[in-house]
Amino acid sequence: MRTTPCILSADDAPARSACAAALRAGKLIGLPTETVYGLAADADNAAAVAAIFSAKGRPADHPLIVHVAAFDGGMGGVAHYASAVPAFAHQLMAAFWPGPLTLILPRREGVGAVAAAGQNSIGLRCPAHPAAQALLSELRKPVAGVPVVWGLAAPSANRFGRVSPTTAAHVQSEFQDVLGAELKVLDGGPCQVGIESTIVDCTRGVPVLLRPGGITSAQVEAACGRPLVAPQTLEAQGQQAPRASGTLASHYAPTAQVRLMDGAALQKALDLLAGDASAALTPRIAVYARTTLKTSSPLVALRRMPGSAEVTAHELFSVLRELDALRVQLIWVETPPADLAWDGVRDRLQRAAA
Repeated sequence: MRTTPCILSADDAPARSACAAALRAGKLIGLPTETVYGLAADADNAAAVAAIFSAKGRPADHPLIVHVAAFDGGMGGVAHYASAVPAFAHQLMAAFWPGPLTLILPRREGVGAVAAAGQNSIGLRCPAHPAAQALLSELRKPVAGVPVVWGLAAPSANRFGRVSPTTAAHVQSEFQDVLGAELKVLDGGPCQVGIESTIVDCTRGVPVLLRPGGITSAQVEAACGRPLVAPQTLEAQGQQAPRASGTLASHYAPTAQVRLMDGAALQKALDLLAGDASAALTPRIAVYARTTLKTSSPLVALRRMPGSAEVTAHELFSVLRELDALRVQLIWVETPPADLAWDGVRDRLQRAAA
């Protein structure tokens, strides 16, 4: 019987050193970032990266994002993994790194192949969380007889397709039956952003938005001075987008079925439930909405969605986990507003409902 993964304080230097030693030895760790917690391994250790795919139950053809230390003018981790960096990608790094932006770049031959799922491109991100940066910096220091770790492959630390983790406890619960005490989890507190990074493909001469996130498309366009291109536009011209993390139609899903509705439809559905006289010890439906809704049904648990996209993103995955823990059968969610600020939240909810 496996024991519980070990949670260590990210503020504790010896704990970070223990995690660095584990990574150098080819082990996995739980890594805090400002977006979500990652399940991390040395991106150049093929066996360690394969262990990420195995632990998550993730298809081997679904690439991982590689996290690198603070951007230093194109040297270090970026130069190690990328064979070229377009001028507009440099502008995006300067504007948003460290931060919640992943850039897909041409991959140098012979590095990061397993993390890139065999593609000739690779996703790179420079995380803003101080614990992640401290660990990445420590891994770049030479240790006798051990190769320098230039980057960490670190997809979200959850079983594949499920709700992403935003606390160390979430990581612990995801992998206690899979990795047990051999997994060290650095506890850096709740994630500040709460949803995964924006992904921009930089391999086809123009910036292409593959996944919305904490940085909006308008911010990306302002920083690089170029309009973002939709993948469908280039695909219509015969240019296939590289595979990227978190872009499958169904993803980020709780056990309960998620359904998106506008406020009026939610209230109408709740009114219909009010006539259901079925007694319930626990709710069977949870509702997460900005609109003020009314119900007298014991079948329903109501949770208020914030009016701010940023605050909603911060709490989204945690709320989905909390509602799932009620063992409800359905989670009804009010459809987010259509403006750009809500693109990342809307994307995650649409995939959760797919």
